[in-house]
Amino acid sequence: QQPPHPHSSHFPESSHPLPYIDNALAQFLHHLRLLSPTAPSFFFSLYIFFSRPMAETQFNNIVFPGKKRSAGSDDADHDDFMVAKKQMVSSFPPTWEDPVAALASARHEFGEHGGVNMSIEASATFTVMEPETMRRMFTGELGPDRDFFIYSRHFNPTVLNLSRQMAALEGTEAAYCTSSGMSAISSVLLQLCSSGGHVVASRSLYGGTHALLTHFLPRACNITTTFVDVRDFEMVKDAIVEGKTNVLYFEAVSNPTLTVANVPELCRIAQDKGVKVVVDNTFAPMVLSPARLGADVVVHSISKYISGGADVIAGAVCGPASLVNSMMDLHQGTLMLLGPTMNAKVAFELSERIPHLGLRMKEHCHRALVYASRMKKHGLKVIYPGLEDHPDHVLLKSMGNKEYGYGGILCVDMETEERANRLMNHLQNYTQFGLMAVSLGYYETLMSCSGSSTSSEMNPEEKALAGISPGLVRMSIGYSGTLEQRWSQFEKALSRMQDSSLFQKN
Repeated sequence: QQPPHPHSSHFPESSHPLPYIDNALAQFLHHLRLLSPTAPSFFFSLYIFFSRPMAETQFNNIVFPGKKRSAGSDDADHDDFMVAKKQMVSSFPPTWEDPVAALASARHEFGEHGGVNMSIEASATFTVMEPETMRRMFTGELGPDRDFFIYSRHFNPTVLNLSRQMAALEGTEAAYCTSSGMSAISSVLLQLCSSGGHVVASRSLYGGTHALLTHFLPRACNITTTFVDVRDFEMVKDAIVEGKTNVLYFEAVSNPTLTVANVPELCRIAQDKGVKVVVDNTFAPMVLSPARLGADVVVHSISKYISGGADVIAGAVCGPASLVNSMMDLHQGTLMLLGPTMNAKVAFELSERIPHLGLRMKEHCHRALVYASRMKKHGLKVIYPGLEDHPDHVLLKSMGNKEYGYGGILCVDMETEERANRLMNHLQNYTQFGLMAVSLGYYETLMSCSGSSTSSEMNPEEKALAGISPGLVRMSIGYSGTLEQRWSQFEKALSRMQDSSLFQKN
């Protein structure tokens, strides 16, 4: 077995869940600094982990980061450590856990001087105490699982912490955070597929992903894709070519049509034929946990809900440690060699937002359900999985994590682009209900006409197969202002339309 990846969230529970520091230990730390004035102060900075310590030296119930050691000082301890680490992997397989509870149980990083927030490790490169140590790091003998770092394109302590949070969120063994959602998707596909490889993918995908599969990968990598209706299981089965197909790829909740994938059944179909399942869960963090439903890999555009601020671009790959390790291989790893590296300052920003993701998602989802129900009563053609007439309502209810709702995105089908533009113009420029902008997960409501924006990479036939009408308005429902205040703004916009043909009776 491989030792657990340093980004893993699965580590033994501490026997002391509420550690504390007494005066004697504080004095000990102070004298330790005085005795070693030439050593960088971060060697002795204190980390208290309420559970799941990783690569630390423990002093009773207090946990210290493993400081950089002499190259040959602890070989025996290292051997015992590696055996213990291997046992940890098999002892903690991914199991279902409420995402908020999983995040709360994950390792907590404190700042260098005891700050409640972690410190930012902004260095691109890292020093060693002895020349021999560098050789051992490059051979893989020493690594971030023991607090040895080489270069931030490989591993960075601050990015590593965010990756552990993402692994906890998705219930996977490991995770790696990248510079964008598209870099996460492309890196995974290029790692799992070689020249001549084959992907089976959902027809209804984000336009950038569709373009990657339709145009770039065939031209640059000789990797082809067959697009299917993921609701048609026989179609999926027929598209998989045993011995050739490498990946089944789909979105848990599709962009923009809000088709909900039957994750357990699709995983069963693919995995029975030896095919890896990669699921994009950007639309439904907290709401769905694809890895717990059987997916091999989960990818995210962290730029959306997880960020929540529409101010950073970031992505993540969540999956087995063996996959993430292979993606970091010096000779064949896509993450290592293509270099979609996340900036440590971005990672810090995001790690501070994840703890309240659950609260934000609940409010996004609550308002989306209320608005969708009221819009439908106004005669609008609304697409939202939380409505009982949505074809995937029962499916999502059965798969979803309880109390997180049905997602924060809804669509209004205005049938034509002209009507869609009129509606958005009134909602933004007359009543300030929301903003005309792409992306999602922001605290303000964002609106876009998908066919002419985020799905514009698709041709008319591909849009028709995906169910994207020319007038489909995608709304990412925000939570700023009060619910009733925002709804009043929506109704005022409708009253200004003065066009009875706007309303498409259901």
